[in-house]
Amino acid sequence: MTTPVVALIGRPNVGKSALFNRIVGDESAIVSEEAGTTRDRHFAETDWSGRKFWLVDTGGINDDPRAPMDVEIRRQVDEAIGEADLLLFVVDAKVGLHPSDYHVSDLLRNSGKPWMVIANKVDDPRMTDFYEFYSLGVEEVFPVSAINGKGSGDLLDAVLARLPDGETESEEALRVAVIGRPNVGKSSFVNKLLGQDRLVVSEMAGTTRDAIDTPMRFHGRQIIFVDTAGLRRQSKIDDGIEFYSSLRTRRAIERADICILMVDATEGEIQNQDLKIAALAWEAGRGLILVVNKWDLAEKDDKASAKYEKAAGEKAPFLKFVPFLFTSALTGQRVNRVLELLLEVEQERAKRITTSEVNERLGELVARLQPPQAAGREVKLNYATQVETDPPTIAVFGNAPDLVEEHYVRYLHNGFRSFWGFTGNPLRIVLRRKAGR
Repeated sequence: MTTPVVALIGRPNVGKSALFNRIVGDESAIVSEEAGTTRDRHFAETDWSGRKFWLVDTGGINDDPRAPMDVEIRRQVDEAIGEADLLLFVVDAKVGLHPSDYHVSDLLRNSGKPWMVIANKVDDPRMTDFYEFYSLGVEEVFPVSAINGKGSGDLLDAVLARLPDGETESEEALRVAVIGRPNVGKSSFVNKLLGQDRLVVSEMAGTTRDAIDTPMRFHGRQIIFVDTAGLRRQSKIDDGIEFYSSLRTRRAIERADICILMVDATEGEIQNQDLKIAALAWEAGRGLILVVNKWDLAEKDDKASAKYEKAAGEKAPFLKFVPFLFTSALTGQRVNRVLELLLEVEQERAKRITTSEVNERLGELVARLQPPQAAGREVKLNYATQVETDPPTIAVFGNAPDLVEEHYVRYLHNGFRSFWGFTGNPLRIVLRRKAGR
């Protein structure tokens, strides 16, 4: 299920960033009395009543076509409107209707997206000045105060009522997100797999801005590839297109079962940003395959691939459990091998171990190395069972789970992997208190 996107839209200095901070619950967006402070977008995942959604803050829309910054902000706002599932049109109740408000309402109406009018700065609930905003052609205006929080709960209830239920993908399809930095060859790679140029390929980094779903069949299995825009370092996401590409990539990871991380072999060892993207997928519980593209162009010897894998595993230990594939999207070298790897990783992802076997292996591990004992308290691990797949999760029960040290949990993790592999997937170990203690 895809997490919906809610975007805050409006002219400058109506309090969009303050409302963003109120809903998200921190001070991540810059708030200032100076109009137009927010020029870059901010986004954060938040939730209300157990329902998650992405909230996006945008720069204020002006009507001056001569100001380069205003043109840039308008372009970014257009990106926000295109990406959002729901638009919150924020107006200033203290100032009242402004000519720009009519302009913004026309923009939103023409977008075809659902939108709501939020009258901000209604600090006193008895205030009625916001009624004039009904002339914008809406059936309801929602008064709030971003500063003191009044009306924000009612607003969020209304937001949830207007959000889509989300896209539930077919259980039969394996969703694969192709992720990585710009210009590492993601589109070329998917095109080679599909045997036709269905995705735009260019030497210009960032050509792919949308996430494009592309289905195919392999050995009777339906696979849906999502070719995503490259994810750059946050400091380099300095315009609307890059910003929303980053958001789309994170959402693609969220919607995927398995991620293919593509890196550029010509850059030598794996880059830090590659590791951060890999961690995003791994921590989200997704399967992972690392594809080293442009291997035909890299300087290498007979042991180059082994050295590459070892260096990557030293930088990020979880990559020791991830399959590597050294390819060339240009020549097609070993590209089709990724399809076999996908099915293997999927099989590992769905693997379920019987409780009796998990308990037997836990006993072997504990007999080999007892958990460190706490001062004045004996620490025992009594039994274990696999409680989840996708990703595999093993619960270990004991008398004092809070006293089991992190390094021992890693020992159990590595021990379980030595028995069952779970290759290409995170293995989660959760500690629970034994019933009755």
